[in-house]
Amino acid sequence: MIVLEFKVKGKKNQYSAIDEAIRTVKFIRNSCLRYWMDNKGVNKFDLNKYSAVLAKKFPFASELNSTARQSSAERAWSSIIRFFDNCKKKVPGKKGFPRFQKHCRSVEYKQSGWKLSPDKKSITFSDKKGIGKLKLKGTWDLWRFDKKQIKRVRIVKRADGYYVQFCVSVDVTEELEPSKNTVGLDVGLKEFYTDSDGKSEPNPRFYRVGEKRLKFYQRRVSRRKKGSANRKKAINRLGRQHLKISRQREEHAKRLARCVIRSNDLVAYEDLRVKNLVKNHCLAKSINDAGWYQFRKWLEHFGTKFGRVTIAVNPAYTSQNCSECGEVVKKSLSTRTHVCKCGCKLDRDHNAAINILKRALGTVGHTGTWILDPNASGDLASTVLGSGQDQQAESLSEESPRL
Repeated sequence: MIVLEFKVKGKKNQYSAIDEAIRTVKFIRNSCLRYWMDNKGVNKFDLNKYSAVLAKKFPFASELNSTARQSSAERAWSSIIRFFDNCKKKVPGKKGFPRFQKHCRSVEYKQSGWKLSPDKKSITFSDKKGIGKLKLKGTWDLWRFDKKQIKRVRIVKRADGYYVQFCVSVDVTEELEPSKNTVGLDVGLKEFYTDSDGKSEPNPRFYRVGEKRLKFYQRRVSRRKKGSANRKKAINRLGRQHLKISRQREEHAKRLARCVIRSNDLVAYEDLRVKNLVKNHCLAKSINDAGWYQFRKWLEHFGTKFGRVTIAVNPAYTSQNCSECGEVVKKSLSTRTHVCKCGCKLDRDHNAAINILKRALGTVGHTGTWILDPNASGDLASTVLGSGQDQQAESLSEESPRL
């Protein structure tokens, strides 16, 4: 499954119709959530049926395409099932009880309610919201794919305009010749990552670079009167600056991940819990600016696409243990050089990257991707970490293997 995104061009009344459709999606999603709260034992199919009941009860809901209403109900169910999964896995802290949505930015159609033009340069939405025909601006070639391969069409509102996303069911795997290389990666704040060969990639710090402009636009928002048109314009300008930084970070992570995966047969990296790391308020801004999660996500994606092995290693003591003799050499975060009695003297991150690779190589002989128990000494485990023994390992689109 791939997602092709195009920017759309339309008139003001069409943009207003899209906004109305998005508000309707939010209403249906929140109504389904309330229905689940008030009625015990409600399942996914009950919520789909309830979306039809809402269409009969409210005229503005009936104007939205039926498949878009079902997608809205499915959004409510996805938040519910995520809460149940967190409870079953006994995730520490809050379990993410479903909450009512205040801001919604997209409306999703299935295989009806829209029609592509013969040249596939425009799309027409045929429900009663009045969106109509929108021009598609982009470099992707939709003519390569049959209409039956397009499973979902999503309209997304962003600070710099409106976009249409096509979810296309297609095989994206590619064959690459073996590179006969393996690498361990240690991500950090000083350098974006340092590999087991001693090479490092500088941390671009996109947020830190753009922070001055962000503060400038934030002051503009604060000076404008609440509810005024000028305040809305200032908020939009601030949103576009945030969007620019977000895109820079995502593109940087994607480019590096692709290069690393294509150059190595096995890539090992730390199984970091970024959600827990950002609880350190002294480092939270820098950790979020680094984009470790995006980098890991793209490593796993390209690993699946190019048939490479990606392994997430338990990060415990990778910085403290000596990569030569294995002895524990305690050091604070400010100590950047690893010095051991055995004579090993390396950069702290280089030493950690070697330890990460060594742990990953304990699984040599296995192929593909999997989830490993951190206490199993390299033995394969058939269950997800923290789950019951009856739960089988899930797809690595969510989480890569753990050592």
